[in-house]
Amino acid sequence: METVNTPTSKRKWKPSIPHVYVILFSLVIVAAISTYIFPSGEYERMVDEAGRTIVVADTYKETASTPAGFWSIFQAVHKGMVNSAGIIFYIFIVGGSFGILQATGAIEAAVGSIAQKMKGKEILIIPILMTFFGLSGAMLGLAEETIPYITILVPLMLLIGYDSMVGTAVVLLGTSAGFTAAFMNPFTVGVAQGIAEVPLFSGLYLRIVFFVIFLAVSIWYVMRYARKIKKDPTKSALYNDTDNDSFKIPDTILTLTNRHKIIFVILLGTLVTLAFGVIKFGWYLSEIAGLFLLMGILMGLVGKMNFSQISEQFIEGCRVLVMGALVVGVANAILVVLQDGKIMDTILYGFSSVIGDMPAGFAAFGMYIVQCLLNYIIPSGSGQAALTMPIMAPLSDLVGVTRQTAVLAFQFGDGISNIFTPTSGYFMAGLALAKISWVKWVKWIFPLILIHYVLGAIFVTIAHYIGFS
Repeated sequence: METVNTPTSKRKWKPSIPHVYVILFSLVIVAAISTYIFPSGEYERMVDEAGRTIVVADTYKETASTPAGFWSIFQAVHKGMVNSAGIIFYIFIVGGSFGILQATGAIEAAVGSIAQKMKGKEILIIPILMTFFGLSGAMLGLAEETIPYITILVPLMLLIGYDSMVGTAVVLLGTSAGFTAAFMNPFTVGVAQGIAEVPLFSGLYLRIVFFVIFLAVSIWYVMRYARKIKKDPTKSALYNDTDNDSFKIPDTILTLTNRHKIIFVILLGTLVTLAFGVIKFGWYLSEIAGLFLLMGILMGLVGKMNFSQISEQFIEGCRVLVMGALVVGVANAILVVLQDGKIMDTILYGFSSVIGDMPAGFAAFGMYIVQCLLNYIIPSGSGQAALTMPIMAPLSDLVGVTRQTAVLAFQFGDGISNIFTPTSGYFMAGLALAKISWVKWVKWIFPLILIHYVLGAIFVTIAHYIGFS
């Protein structure tokens, strides 16, 4: 009896986006190759009255070449981790503390209580919840942590008469608006300002103004769409989409208990203490991390956890941020190679030569454009700060842009595309939970993304011309 060999179907190759670590390590290799191509050089540096190390203009000179060797490429990753240890463990401690907050159920209960109290005033649920998520992003740096609330809000919005796009946008867009225009985000503003050697969370008042405008535009966009589909369901971007038929209203929606209210009092006290400590006593990463650790322990105890459970939830909170925290170290490895090869200042010299003769306003806008483009490759805010701010901070000194403005350019450039680019892991996870295709989401949100980019450009320009410092 003969056996018939049936040809197996060949797998079709599909292009895929490399992991962010692959991209960053590739850049480490590119940086090492660059040390053989570009001349070595350095600027003179000095410490100003504020204690910042700044580059002295017109002092660049070429030096002896020290190209990177094969073995140094791999050592650079460890050196980058060591150099960034303060920021990495700061991210872990703050993230672990938020993991404890998440486990108490206080945030879920707050969302449920708001939804229940707004029955009959459904349209007002959108601005209230988006403001809630916006403040979470702006003050706490929450992003991935808000994704589970999509499973609560999508069924709720369907019940009210809206669609999954509205429920998803309330979470993703609300959080992103706050994260992008943040005024106290410890993972972006805090890290970038620390690297740029400007006081932590300085420039608070102008950032709050930008946050209010940014969030208000986002709320307007979602409410406008919600009203339109409430009036005519056929206008929904998901009309006749059968994927959303499987959503069911949850059997129980948590409401705020007295324990939850105490937890929010602790959170409020932490934020007030943070602002006071930073402004009055110049607190830095260690003090802020210690404050958040104390916050997490207190919240866990109020939430009826024992110390072992608190520890487990702390570790869970750290686990969510492992990739983002370690990205900081891998990104710093690129800088290690550039600095050891003595071409970091050569790159600065090249940038300053190109834009130095331009009006400084164009230089600030150019920084913003660079940060916007980089975020499509490196979606981690902390990682992008670690990679770009060591270059952008001294560059801003050379071209007449304040370091605070350079931080703002990073902040907007980093945040806007986080709910647009497929390289953003948490965003794609949110769409998967909501059962919305990326193509449909992009088609719906693209006009708002353009508005956000324009707003970012305007804000950076305003910051430059008023000497934001």
